[in-house]
Amino acid sequence: MANPQPPSLSLVIPVYGSEPVLPELVRRLQAMFDQQGRPSGDYELILVCDCSPDRSWAVIRSLAKQYPWVRGILLRMNAGQHNALMAGFSKARGRVIVTMDDDLQHAPEDIPLLLAELAQGRDMVYARFKSRKHAGWKVAGSRLNDLVAGYLMNKPKGLYLSPFRAMTADIRDDILRYQGPYVYVDGLILSVTRNIGTVDVDHHERYAGDSGYSLRKSISLWLKMATNFSIVPLRITSFVGLCFAGVGFVLALVLIIQKLTLDRMPIGWSSLIVTVLIVGGVQLLALGMLGEYLGRVLLILNSRPQYVVGETTD
Repeated sequence: MANPQPPSLSLVIPVYGSEPVLPELVRRLQAMFDQQGRPSGDYELILVCDCSPDRSWAVIRSLAKQYPWVRGILLRMNAGQHNALMAGFSKARGRVIVTMDDDLQHAPEDIPLLLAELAQGRDMVYARFKSRKHAGWKVAGSRLNDLVAGYLMNKPKGLYLSPFRAMTADIRDDILRYQGPYVYVDGLILSVTRNIGTVDVDHHERYAGDSGYSLRKSISLWLKMATNFSIVPLRITSFVGLCFAGVGFVLALVLIIQKLTLDRMPIGWSSLIVTVLIVGGVQLLALGMLGEYLGRVLLILNSRPQYVVGETTD
């Protein structure tokens, strides 16, 4: 039976490959809410199953029957973590929305820290991890992503864009205005507010299983950030092309002078081939960058959906 009053807090968690983790996650969330003295009906958990290959959806359905505050959404096709968040945001009813990973590397017991900072008048609060329990390549990639985000999206210095975050419903509503298929939630957040706080928390070992975030998915997410929220890549490509055009102009003048003064052309086909390959590579890079932007525009014009809901527990 639906609650007469909407909950004040909504937790939105994308789920992928977390069948053994979900019961423990819900148990710890319930224990945290009980410890905080939150009344039943004042909170909800929305688990968005991103077409997980295991039995995660069956577990979610079972948990929804066992816990009235648990709701489930099954996406018909894998949409990615950020698109799955948009599906959860569209169903969240709380005045405050918290997002976190489904692997218990983000401790449910730290949620009150985010809520306390949000209550200080913040629009958005990110968890900042004291140390991270990820693979080395993932940590290095995250640092690179942090540097690029600072340049492309004018991210405040020192702000770590963590998936463990809390926001007001107003920010969530602003995010949902975005209708494009390529979603990068943190880019949308930075486009609507700079009133952002952080809290320091611990990062824990994954409870079970392996991470579903591969190198390919990380690169895809980086491209979303680079091409959806900035035209800096196009400007960089134009600058590189201008530099090579300048070098080519100078070399052309040198060759003309040599032809007039020495009456012979320099011998050196190898250097000529190297130059042609470099210039051709830059041209292909520029065309690829333009193609990336044009392809995204085409998919937006074709109204490609962010996600497709197959089933819910409501």
